[in-house]
Amino acid sequence: MKKISKTTLVALAVVAVLMPVLVLAQALPTPTPPTSGQAIDLNEIEELVKRIAQFLIIISVIVAVIFIIWGGVMYMAARGDEDQAKNAKTTIWNGIIGAAVVLGVGVILQTLAGLITRSFFD
Repeated sequence: MKKISKTTLVALAVVAVLMPVLVLAQALPTPTPPTSGQAIDLNEIEELVKRIAQFLIIISVIVAVIFIIWGGVMYMAARGDEDQAKNAKTTIWNGIIGAAVVLGVGVILQTLAGLITRSFFD
């Protein structure tokens, strides 16, 4: 019974994480091979890197929140067992630290992007 509930929770977490990707995949147009056009410039590369970084930061924060929630569920399910409660607290703290690191990296990336493009002090 425990394996089924654990498997169900993991499956729900995976579906919750992948749902935005699946929803966004429906609106994308079908790609066509380029027959002519202009070369890619630095602004397009910058925009692409910025979008990828934002996507990864959002996914990472979602994973961190899932870990915090999972730790809370583990803490509630500990029922006074010290080892399980300690593991749950560790999971919660790891989620909080992970979210802080990801958000810190986001701030660093935004600051560096502003300094490189010289729009930081505008």
